Amino acid sequence: MEPAQHAHVARIAAIPLIVLLFYMPYPWADPAAGLLFAVAGITDLLDGIFARRLGQISRLGAFLDPVADKLIVAVALVLLVSRDPRALVVLTAAIIIGREITISALREWMAEIGARRKSRGLAARQVQDHPADHRFVADVVPLAAVRTADLPARRRAHGDRGRGDARLHGGVSAHGVA
Repeated sequence: MEPAQHAHVARIAAIPLIVLLFYMPYPWADPAAGLLFAVAGITDLLDGIFARRLGQISRLGAFLDPVADKLIVAVALVLLVSRDPRALVVLTAAIIIGREITISALREWMAEIGARRKSRGLAARQVQDHPADHRFVADVVPLAAVRTADLPARRRAHGDRGRGDARLHGGVSAHGVA
């Protein structure tokens, strides 16, 4: 396995850590989860650059990169919605996740019907997916801003005084049933 592929696997392995940090009852946990997500985004950008420059592009890497991106973005969106289930946040997350599924399905369908010419190969994929490196963070940052913009007011309304009490649907929190 090449170094760029290790980065893909590391991003996938970071997902449970992001979830764990997100629900920890400490004031530093949310920023730590956000930082880990940001590091994963930077890793996504850098591993693509290094793989292209070092000629370490492989079919496995071409498969793992978008899978890792979609998994971490989808999990981050679900986490944000779990904390702030307002209609705008839910709708935005649903649109982003729906777009990712639709694009993946469209690419698979196009490959099946032969719309992709074999001559384009992995070199064309590099050019096509390079903008996706920036989309990784662009998908989630606006939702995180919406979620945190009124965080102090939401915490006061729910009686949370900075304990990091993550209330989910149905009155379940990180500390048990409310």
